Amino acid sequence: MTSVVLAGGGTAGHTSPLIATAKALLATRPDATIVCVGTARGLETRVIPEAGLDLELITPVPLPRTLNLDLVKLPYTLTRSVLEARRVIRRARADVVVGFGGYVSIPVYLAARLARVPVVVHEANKLPGIANKIGARSAKFVGTTFRETQLPGGVLVGMPMSRSITHPSVGAQEARSRFGLDPERPTLLVSGGSQGAVRINDAVAEARDELLAAGIQILHVLGPKNFDDTVHTVVTGDSGAQYRQVAFVSDMAVAYAAADLMVGRAGAGTVMETAVSGLPVVFVPLPWGNGEQGRNAAELVAAGGGVLVPDGEISGARLVDVVTEILGDRQRLAQMSATCRDLYPADAAEVLAAAIIDAV
Repeated sequence: MTSVVLAGGGTAGHTSPLIATAKALLATRPDATIVCVGTARGLETRVIPEAGLDLELITPVPLPRTLNLDLVKLPYTLTRSVLEARRVIRRARADVVVGFGGYVSIPVYLAARLARVPVVVHEANKLPGIANKIGARSAKFVGTTFRETQLPGGVLVGMPMSRSITHPSVGAQEARSRFGLDPERPTLLVSGGSQGAVRINDAVAEARDELLAAGIQILHVLGPKNFDDTVHTVVTGDSGAQYRQVAFVSDMAVAYAAADLMVGRAGAGTVMETAVSGLPVVFVPLPWGNGEQGRNAAELVAAGGGVLVPDGEISGARLVDVVTEILGDRQRLAQMSATCRDLYPADAAEVLAAAIIDAV
């Protein structure tokens, strides 16, 4: 019986590939024991138990970017978290530890090294984060999502994704009906990722009436933090097209299937999932950090499978122009969809699962 500890959390960018890999492992080794590690601050506290996986929580270790009290407390916090992670690894009798990045992965990587348990790393973004740079130094296998990712020993595997995305079972008409939308109308999906995106939401609010007037129906995934169920969540335009808000979608494969075009951020998960789904995207990358989101989308945009609008340039008027131009040209839309499907591998979860088993 193989025992695997999987570490990753915070946002869907870390939890989604973790869950997909866990499912692929169990499909290959049904008798495997899997324990996931996260912190109390992240999305993992909800989505990992919902996926039927065991979750252990350890103390988060955010790395301060400025001189503050957190920096002074860092040695104590890190030591505490490493000891907690080591206890999880020992209780699980782990044969291998797998990290997907994020703050939770650093103490787990260090604990695995202390316990002399082999490590496997998966990096989702084109530019690796500090956690996976640390983990890759002593990892037995390092899988990357993008060809250009620079990590020692990195091997291109792609992004582990849910089988509902890589092997969709719902067509466009059924998917639209599930959300209460017209099965036949052109459909725009708007999502800022698991955390939502205020600037995108504001631009959609400005563009909504013009898009509805053009006969385009809108499914808007606001994110739980931005959803207010006291306001009207359904608006019907004069054309009969509807705007529908939801806080969160548990299976994004259905939302992707419903859409002809999407507006969203450019997290690695969004880029890969929409590409494999054949869904063209108007990317509005987060302007934070080192520009990693723009880099994530660059290859797909250059190939013609998407469009990039800088965060500082997004507005209702710009959104109307871009969306109506693409949805008004069915030939271009079909070509963009075909480009998306051809660009990235869809079997990353299975490939990574095999590498994890080989690392034992």
